[in-house]
Amino acid sequence: MARVSATRVSPDRLPLITKVARLYHERGVRQPEIARRLSISQSRVSRLLKEAVELGIVRTVVVQPPTVHSDLEDEVRDLYGLADVVIADSASDDEASILASISGATAAYFETTLTGHDRVGISSWSSTLLAAVDKMVPKNVSTASVIVQVLGGLGAPTIQVKATHLVERLSAVTGAVPVFFSAPGVVASEVVRDAILADTSSREAVDEWSRLTVLVAGIGSIAPSPMLKDSGNAVPSGELAKLSEAGAVGDICLQFFDATGRLVETDFGTRTVGISADEMRRIPRRVGVAGGERKWEAIRASLAGRWIDVLITDVATARWLVANPIAETAGDGGPARKPDPITA
Repeated sequence: MARVSATRVSPDRLPLITKVARLYHERGVRQPEIARRLSISQSRVSRLLKEAVELGIVRTVVVQPPTVHSDLEDEVRDLYGLADVVIADSASDDEASILASISGATAAYFETTLTGHDRVGISSWSSTLLAAVDKMVPKNVSTASVIVQVLGGLGAPTIQVKATHLVERLSAVTGAVPVFFSAPGVVASEVVRDAILADTSSREAVDEWSRLTVLVAGIGSIAPSPMLKDSGNAVPSGELAKLSEAGAVGDICLQFFDATGRLVETDFGTRTVGISADEMRRIPRRVGVAGGERKWEAIRASLAGRWIDVLITDVATARWLVANPIAETAGDGGPARKPDPITA
């Protein structure tokens, strides 16, 4: 709003404008009461308050609380061309604290941004996502239409049950219809994978993948966390070694990418049972949830490759992303030069 110079306003009116502004903004007196006290109309009170802003007598200042990082969110968003960034403030830099803070921020994000028409795809078991949905509070109205599992499970059946719980819980709190994908995440061959995806038992979920409006997924590093490894819900170490040799630094829904965000095409990818990279990229809103130093390079690569357009992370990760951008990115999976070795 363009300000009006106080010299263009009659000096006789300035005391009244200031008095009305102070009553309203400093003492919290409502406009009808101000009108009564000063024996003027309420419409005039409203005009005087607007004039106080135009003259610069009243100035709006947003005081950012210490645990809110709006400026840093804007910086990461603009640097990587994202639609939105949410930064959680954690008590410390250990993985447990980061998980707790990010899961809380994720719960709040979905409680405030999901509409009743959203069709949400969610990856298989993730400790952060599981903690997030457990923190969400059910509402009286539906905030999503369907919740769809987009990836088969890994590890023992007792561990894969957690993926089912994740879909069930998110469906319950959003009032959505759950669509499960009961299949292994990795199989022996491409032929087996194609057979599973074509089977009638899988078609409901597979057909939904092209209709998703939102995807929420964790961002994995090439080296799983000790907790994930111990759970049996991780890619076998032999497979990870081959992916690492091919240049992979991280993944989303078992779609592995290199340090510039380019898809790493290996035999492993042809045996992964879940949403494809192309299907994933066509989803309008793709939310990546991850943090912690172990995942810094993977998160940066996911942003460089445009795998996600919304990032929910922690403060230290956000600061590192700002300090260590990649000059050239893979865009939507095309060729890209690898960055210089990371020194931070």
